[in-house]
Order: sequence, then structure tokens, then C-alpha cells
Amino acid sequence: MIVSIPPLLTTLIDQESSRPAPPGVRALADELLNRYGDAAQAVLFYGSCLRTGDDSDGIVDLYLLVDSYRTAFRSRRQACTNKLLPPNVFYLELPVQDRVVRTKYAVLTLKDFQRGTSVQWFHSYLWGRFAQPVGLVYARDSQAASQVRAALARAVITFITRVLPQTTDRFTARDLWRQGLLLSYRAELRSERPQNLVHLFDEAEDYYEQLTRAAMVSVPFAVEVFDRPDGFHYQANIPARVRNRNRLAWGLRNVQGKMLSILRLSKAFFTFEGGLEYIQWKIERHSGVKVEWTPRLKKHPLLAVVVLTWRLYRGGGFR
Repeated sequence: MIVSIPPLLTTLIDQESSRPAPPGVRALADELLNRYGDAAQAVLFYGSCLRTGDDSDGIVDLYLLVDSYRTAFRSRRQACTNKLLPPNVFYLELPVQDRVVRTKYAVLTLKDFQRGTSVQWFHSYLWGRFAQPVGLVYARDSQAASQVRAALARAVITFITRVLPQTTDRFTARDLWRQGLLLSYRAELRSERPQNLVHLFDEAEDYYEQLTRAAMVSVPFAVEVFDRPDGFHYQANIPARVRNRNRLAWGLRNVQGKMLSILRLSKAFFTFEGGLEYIQWKIERHSGVKVEWTPRLKKHPLLAVVVLTWRLYRGGGFR
């Protein structure tokens, strides 16, 4: 299924993704390019540090898009695990002037990124993330940049298409995005509390409003737009059977996503040093749930995954 991308949506994505990155993020991207060489196709910047514009607080979220896993990794095992259960996640810290910047970066082929942001991809792992604001820190050439931005635009269309049946008949852009962000975060073992998700829309309200108007012409539903004094409102005519199937699909995503999250979590312990400490820090930062590691758990990562999941579930770290 080929989805046409409205020109206005392309323009909005181009403008947002072209914003200059902070110096620390640029330094991290340059280090990734040094490490991965000609395999690197693009570096994407997203997440909380992008929203705040501050790379000194927390860990920078980056995605490294490569041409193939075999050329990106010297290790055949890493290449295989990245292909079987993408993405591989790594940790990197780098001194920049008088401070240290840190990143958690994921590796994915450009082809897998394009598939994962399209309507052909069932789970929200990629299109749920990259429908949100993203910075394109590096692109190998104009063709790679065009492909990445087209994928970002498709992520927005996919997100809205998958979320619309779970909104009320009449809704605003705020209603749509808050519902969609809640659904997509619930479909993974994400540590953020639901009340924190409502701020994601408000932090980039104008951008989300414009994205919604631009992308709505490409969704496969009849949607009317009303320009009112308090902003744009929408009305979607979606049959009950479609809404029911969509509700079932989100239920399946919840089960699938949590299973995949546990598998990715297990894999992450073997892809970067300090994995247990990083995950503990991440959970405590976003949920307030503290998990103590025993020496035995530190020596046995797979056992630690099981214990971590159970303790966080009981402590309310996963929603």
C-alpha cells in the first residue's frame, strides 16, 4: 500500500528536522561517523534532550541508520542479532570541553527504518517514536536525507491512521496525539507515567497542530475539518467494526510490544557496558521506582532481566 505524502507535511518535516543540534549532540554524531565510517547513512536525534534543547542533562537519544548490518558491525553475532531483533542499542560517553555528554544510540538499516515507519509495520515501536519531533543531525547525501524525511512523514500518517479509530467522533489535535502517545507508550515496557505524556503535545503544540492538518488528507477515513475560534476541530466517520478491529489490534500490540521489550532489554545487557546501571537510572528518573542490584544479578544479566521486570511491575514502574 503506497501512501501519498502531502507537500505541506514534507515541508513541515524538513523545517523541524533541519534545526541545529546542540554542540554535544554534534560531537556524539561525529564520533559515530568515525566508528561506523561508510556504513553510516544518517544520524537522528529525538527524545527528551531534543525537546529541551539541552544535551547536558540526561542521556541523548540517537538513531544511527546504516546501509547494512554486515558492513556496520565487525562481529557477525551483532549483525545477526540486529537483523533478527532490531535495533541493537549501545551506550557512548564523550568528553566535550569541560563536561561529558552521553548517548544511548540504536542501530538500524535505512531500509528497516523505512519499513518500520510505514503502514505495513504493525507495531508502533518506530512509527510511534518518529511521528514525534526529530532532528536530522547527519545525512550521507541528499538522497539519504530525502529518504529519511519521507519516512518521518510516513510515520506521522501511520500514527494518525492507527490512532483515529480510538478517538471520539469529534476531536482536536490535542485529543488525537494524547490518545496516540498513550497507546504507543503502553505498547512497550516504557517507564514514563501516563500523566507525564500529556505534556509531550503541549511542548510542541503548534507543530503537532500543523502536522495533523497536513497529514489528515492522507488517512483512509472520511474526516471533516472545522476552523473554530478556539482552533481546528475534526470529525471522523469511522464504522463501529473498524473501531473494534482497531481496538483489538492495539491489544495485540500491547502483548507483542512487552514481549519484544523484554527481549530487547535482554539483548541490551550484552551490547553496552553499564547496561544494568543505565536501565536502573532510566527507570528511577522517569518512574521513581528504585531497584537495587545484588552482586549475583550483576554477574547474570539474563536473571537480572527477569528480576528487573518482576520488581518494576510490582513497584509500578511499567504502565
